[in-house]
Amino acid sequence: MSVPRPIALLIGIGLAIALVSGCATMGGSSTPYENFSNVYLQENIHYEARLDRGGKTTNSASYANYTDPGAGHKIAPVNTQVTIGRWRGGFTITRQDTGEVIYFEYKSSNMAMGVEDYLKIITAPTKANLSGLSATDMKGIKEGQVLRGMSKDGVRIALGYPARHRTPSLEDNVWTYWRTRWVMRTVTFDGKGKVVAIQ
Repeated sequence: MSVPRPIALLIGIGLAIALVSGCATMGGSSTPYENFSNVYLQENIHYEARLDRGGKTTNSASYANYTDPGAGHKIAPVNTQVTIGRWRGGFTITRQDTGEVIYFEYKSSNMAMGVEDYLKIITAPTKANLSGLSATDMKGIKEGQVLRGMSKDGVRIALGYPARHRTPSLEDNVWTYWRTRWVMRTVTFDGKGKVVAIQ
């Protein structure tokens, strides 16, 4: 018995959606990007641990830097050693200290740079030098928060590199981040590059 065309079309769409959503939780390639094996994070990576449909924990992060995604919020601290792998939605970050794999959503169009150029910003072969940062910067970095009086370098390390489609340049005095996928936050700096407002 043949299935009517509209029903067959709906079934096909449903299967495609299931396949795409399933791929979001499937593993990325174990093959690292060239030159991005055992590198060090140059900033905190905020990510969310949540259970997928099969009851398995999946860690997800984004170029939009969801800095307060909810109960499963975790931070991979600056100077954590990681290996970057290939994943169709962006790339994977494998923490060498815990073995956790983080699926990092990346959109080149919103960041105005390719994946590898972005990886050269957020990772490096050597640890980030934090020695010139203030006590306020170090507190914010440790907590993964932005505090009044922090420098631009401190905020970038604490919260991550801001998405370029909302913050075109680090020279700007207003940076936009996201608390969650739907809620934005802005960080305002004075003329000396110190945080004066957080909204």
